[in-house]
Amino acid sequence: MVEFKWLGHAAWLIDFGTAKVIIDPFLDSNPASAMKSAEINGVDYVFVTHNHFDHMGDAVKIANANNAKLVAVFETVEEAKKAGLKEELAMGMNIGTYVNLGKLEAALTFALHSGNPSGVVIRCNGVTAYHAGDTGLFGDMKLIGETYKPEVAMLPIGGFFTMGPKEAARAAEWLGTKVVLPMHFNTFPAIKQNPEELKEMLKSKAEVPILNPGDSYSFGN
Repeated sequence: MVEFKWLGHAAWLIDFGTAKVIIDPFLDSNPASAMKSAEINGVDYVFVTHNHFDHMGDAVKIANANNAKLVAVFETVEEAKKAGLKEELAMGMNIGTYVNLGKLEAALTFALHSGNPSGVVIRCNGVTAYHAGDTGLFGDMKLIGETYKPEVAMLPIGGFFTMGPKEAARAAEWLGTKVVLPMHFNTFPAIKQNPEELKEMLKSKAEVPILNPGDSYSFGN
């Protein structure tokens, strides 16, 4: 059983049982966040999809406090080091293929955005999850689906800076995922959206749990 806890915006705390990760931990400066950085403990890896304030967030603070590897595109990790990340916790990667990080495997994927963007696919204990980061819709999501076969996909739906519900629905179809977890919406007025629209568009194709910050979704047996 894998637990996906939405902390608000694009931040997720994922417990695979044998490994715990946090992705894009924009917590302390996000009034809608379900947790603050001081409450995060026991994480093994901190993933950052790109170097924007609402994704880098508290990554350095959490990585240092938990002795957790900070995993991101090389340039993003270099910026994290300048912000105080301990050298031994730096794991700069790039888009390519799975890398064995010890307790899990992770691959960075293309994302259509700014700030040295990426998505991330994580494989652990037989479950494959995809966090798209901030991105517009792009055709190679089909390749991500064909190559990695994610069962759970965390997709932005806020529009303005990323896909909206319509584009996210198309992305879900291309990915072939079983579960879509909407994210990156309603944090700011510019990205106000109704996730029920996505759920309706995918009603016969994928499960779309609608979470509030702090809610969790469990996948698997």
